[in-house]
Amino acid sequence: MRLMGMFLTVLVLTTVSVIESGGDGADTVVSPGEGALSGFFLVVGDYYRIPQTEVIIIRERGIPAYEIPVVLFIAKRAHVEPEIIMDFRLRNNTWLYTTLRFGISPEIFYVPVGTVVKDSLYGKAYGYYKHKPRKEWKTIVLSDNDIVNLVNLKLMSEYYRYPPEKIIKMRSGGKEFYSINEEIRKGEGRIGDHGEKEVRVKSGRGKGEKEIE
Repeated sequence: MRLMGMFLTVLVLTTVSVIESGGDGADTVVSPGEGALSGFFLVVGDYYRIPQTEVIIIRERGIPAYEIPVVLFIAKRAHVEPEIIMDFRLRNNTWLYTTLRFGISPEIFYVPVGTVVKDSLYGKAYGYYKHKPRKEWKTIVLSDNDIVNLVNLKLMSEYYRYPPEKIIKMRSGGKEFYSINEEIRKGEGRIGDHGEKEVRVKSGRGKGEKEIE
């Protein structure tokens, strides 16, 4: 029965014409264009090295499309199955509380950039990281939207080996992540190997950093 369900989800995906999740993290209805949602799910599955059908199953449980990477990201860091994170989240727990509950801290969401970020979507979160010493990052309070935006930024920048500063500009300009995915894929393609990797965390504004507003 489950196998049949997987085939049905793939069939549904090929005809889907809407995607959930607006610019502020809340579910809205927008038109992603043919294949855009499928393309986003393919990247998520490829990055976390799971079948695309498993990504779709997580969505069918009630997790919005752009929060699926958050489920997988926290599960990987906490060394638990995604179902455990998903069930905890679906009990109306915030992403920050979910993170802390499984023994990890907001430090994991930081994506190194060579700029000072001041835009409306990312500026607040990056301000927290910038103005606190590294040892205090575990006390940072991030909203659900902050976490969703940071995790998807990490996903896109690492999968495509694409400058996170450019993704921040696209996202802050009103583009959804499915659109950003399509633009990078069609415009420049992937650079280097994909797959999740650890990156060295840095804090503060370094020499030569520019400013994103």
